Amino acid sequence: MKLIRILFVFALIGLLGFSWPFSWLFTNTANNASYGSDAWVKKEIQILKSQARNIDDKVLRLALTAYMNANKRGYVRNQMLTVIDYSKPSTEKRLWVFDLKKNRTLYNTWVSHGKNSGLINATSFSNSPGSLKSSLGVFQTADTYLGKNGYSLRLHGLDRGINDYAYSRAIVIHGAPYANPANISSYGRIGRSWGCPAVDSKLAKPIINTIKERSIVFAYYPDRKLLASSRFLTA
Repeated sequence: MKLIRILFVFALIGLLGFSWPFSWLFTNTANNASYGSDAWVKKEIQILKSQARNIDDKVLRLALTAYMNANKRGYVRNQMLTVIDYSKPSTEKRLWVFDLKKNRTLYNTWVSHGKNSGLINATSFSNSPGSLKSSLGVFQTADTYLGKNGYSLRLHGLDRGINDYAYSRAIVIHGAPYANPANISSYGRIGRSWGCPAVDSKLAKPIINTIKERSIVFAYYPDRKLLASSRFLTA
């Protein structure tokens, strides 16, 4: 009976969007390759994919490249990497939080996109104030505050011309009831924001407290301008 209760709690945690509890215990999480080398990237992908099988290899490689380049430029203090894959529909868990110091997947959950970016699939993105669209590219987490959406985390956009108005646009990570996966069964999708990557209200505070204070967020879509012009996406 005790074992059944434990398994029930683990299943509930998984449904809320946490990575499967303690999955890293069953994985070799050591990466002994030289940091920044191609061997290190390949090993890191192998380790993280063993815990987060639903992330695309190409997207994870780009995210790790962005992280390494941001680290070289002094943007990283907190060794967390958050990846959002907007090429996936909002019905899928398309946000991951990775602890790159301990090589662990901490969260994998649903995340909203802007109401003018698309319905179920986000296909249009913007850096413009008032567009109500999501922004792509590489961000640095900034300060936290209590606002109309509760506990929230501001973001600095690091890609010029792509997301560098994120802070002034108030593109922030926050919790929202419409980002609850229960909306998928009711409406066929989670709700949309005004451009913010909103997560389930139950997960907002733990995620924000994990990634605040200068970690990296990478929001992906196969956008030509992003892939061609971001200074963080070339090795």
